[in-house]
Amino acid sequence: MQELYDWIYRQSPDHVGIPLKATGLILGLLLVAKHLWAWLRAEDSMRMAKEFPRSRTWGIALLFVDMVWSLFLVMHMDMGEFYTWRQWITILVPVSFVLIVIFVPEFLAVRALGTLLLLLAQPVLSAAYLRQPATRLLLPILAYAWILAGMFMIGMPYLMRDAIDWLTKSGERWKMAALGGVAYGAAMAAAAVLTY
Repeated sequence: MQELYDWIYRQSPDHVGIPLKATGLILGLLLVAKHLWAWLRAEDSMRMAKEFPRSRTWGIALLFVDMVWSLFLVMHMDMGEFYTWRQWITILVPVSFVLIVIFVPEFLAVRALGTLLLLLAQPVLSAAYLRQPATRLLLPILAYAWILAGMFMIGMPYLMRDAIDWLTKSGERWKMAALGGVAYGAAMAAAAVLTY
């Protein structure tokens, strides 16, 4: 598992990590697929988006993913002078999961998604770090957007509900946002194939 951590976060001595091309291509195709589905199935996707912020099922599922990922990080990352705390943090992470599920039910899905976005950003930034083509900046731009959105989702989750309400006021507005996501994903996938 340590080798997996070193690969994902480019911690090995030779700095080999997640390939830029694969990262760009996978993220680009996922963005295209997700936003194309939102555009083609506008009614269904708008309904799902409206239900998401208060969905307990999504909240628990995403928070469980966050917990597993956090445990993976705690068990393998270099903690510096805090290495003696590793055992306690390893116990605290699952305990926190249970306590959050019980005592923080409000907008749990939004907060869990925000945490996942923060966790996802680092591998994407690592994949693009000090790489050559200027088009690699499509990845850090997305990662920093995730970081910014993730912090707001955790701290002020009602803003996501308000943003979804604003986007779903009109089918045209929703479709334009979806097409923007398709365009960004297509640009990223094309850059991955042609320049990375």
